[in-house]
Amino acid sequence: MIEPQKSLQNLAFTSSGKTRTFFFEDNIAPSKQIIYFASQSTFNMEKDYLKDISEIRSIMEKSSRFISLSGLTGVLAGIYALIGAFIANKLIYNSSTILYHDMLSQRQVSENLTWLIVDLVAVFVLAVGTGVYFTTKKAKKHGVKTWDDSAKRVILNLMIPLVIGGLFVMILYTRGFISLMAPATLIFYGMALINASKYTFRDIRYLGIIQAGLGLLACLSPGYGLLIWALGFGVMHIVYGAVMYFKYER
Repeated sequence: MIEPQKSLQNLAFTSSGKTRTFFFEDNIAPSKQIIYFASQSTFNMEKDYLKDISEIRSIMEKSSRFISLSGLTGVLAGIYALIGAFIANKLIYNSSTILYHDMLSQRQVSENLTWLIVDLVAVFVLAVGTGVYFTTKKAKKHGVKTWDDSAKRVILNLMIPLVIGGLFVMILYTRGFISLMAPATLIFYGMALINASKYTFRDIRYLGIIQAGLGLLACLSPGYGLLIWALGFGVMHIVYGAVMYFKYER
């Protein structure tokens, strides 16, 4: 006996602006068709709900986190730090006017102190200026505000450890603990990144941990503070910036 050829019927309906079409075989009992239709409909609705929940979660994270940081800022800041460290090395170790002996020594500082301050300020201004430029550019690209509540929270949580660390470094200098100055900047900078990571990319927390760890290592390595400082602020910023760029911006 030749079995009758099966034919398909379709049923279309519109939900949430989307038209869905379901196909049924003619020889399936009506009750089974209803069950099949209901299971298909429920399955598609669950997929839509999960997608909507994922989109809502993404929107909430974007509204509560500062995501306009650019990886290129980290790369260029690292380059500035390496150049600044090279100049500082020339001023400190290849100069007769600045003496550096051991961990607790006082430095005999003359006119080179001014050039060291200029070097430090130049690195800081270039890094901040580059950060503002690329952050503004990325924010415009994504259609978000540059200076919103999330940005304020990041800056506030970043500045608290940095200000305290800056004051602590000044105290170290006045007390003569010169070789602890570079390690202290790494430690407090790392703490600042960890503190601010709650309101921006989580990846910054790992950079902060590395910076703080390098600072502790520098404390145990008198005479190598500037070298480790260059590794932290220079090399690690370049590596971090490159990773962030290829992970989030490409």
